[in-house]
Amino acid sequence: MINKFEAVKQQVINSLFISFTGMRKLLIFLMTTTLVAIMFVSCEKEDDFFDEALLAGKWQSGTLFERYFANGNGYTWDISDDVQEDEAQNFTWTLVKTELTQIHIMEMGGNLVPRFYTVTELSPTRLRYRDDFGKSYSFTRVDD
Repeated sequence: MINKFEAVKQQVINSLFISFTGMRKLLIFLMTTTLVAIMFVSCEKEDDFFDEALLAGKWQSGTLFERYFANGNGYTWDISDDVQEDEAQNFTWTLVKTELTQIHIMEMGGNLVPRFYTVTELSPTRLRYRDDFGKSYSFTRVDD
């Protein structure tokens, strides 16, 4: 009788151990799956955002200059073309997240020419952007 009791007791213990082992494997699987899912979500690139207040000022890239005003106006000139600041090309601008749009106002005919850029860096001293054709521009803020 004791042997039967011990045998049943051992079966119950084995059954519980197998159930616990299965549950442990399931729990490890679920934890691993959850961890991987969290890692993929946290590794997604966040939208870049640049503060348009940093854009206001005078910027230089070689002989090319751009001046941005806080009211959304600006102008550009290139001294290698013998164009000085008082003869500059006017434009209006907007900066939304990384998209910089300049709408150039042509003197002759008053036509509007849009130019679209993607800002890659904007700090108090540096402005970098590229156009849709892959050409990159790098400017440094200059004092007046």
